[in-house]
Amino acid sequence: MQTALIITAVVVVAFVLLVLKARSAMKNIPEVEDHKKILTLTDKNFQTLAKNKVMLVDFWAGWCAPCKLMAPVLNEVADELSGNSHVGKVNIEQFQSLAQKYQVRSIPTFILFKNGKEVNRFVGVKTKDFLIKQIQSA
Repeated sequence: MQTALIITAVVVVAFVLLVLKARSAMKNIPEVEDHKKILTLTDKNFQTLAKNKVMLVDFWAGWCAPCKLMAPVLNEVADELSGNSHVGKVNIEQFQSLAQKYQVRSIPTFILFKNGKEVNRFVGVKTKDFLIKQIQSA
């Protein structure tokens, strides 16, 4: 009985240490500058920029580690898009009204718009190939 308790305690301590190490690593993810093709969206320009386009909009925040992980992926997506397809980003800390309007409950949330109307929504970390396929199918 005592051996089982010791083993359980060691496993729990090891798990806690792994979680703390992972959190520390996630906090140290460097910020990546947005690609020149990525549109910075605000409450003032959102409707105008979303009109007559297919646009994948990333709702993100600076403190969000998964959002930081997605930044290089979105840069690659933006670089590969051509024609009337675009990538835009909304900082939910600065533009809470847009997050509320589109009922963003967790981040990163990606909403795919066509001609200013929502056609699809994805939550969490996604691959470049997945995002490109979704944009092309819109």
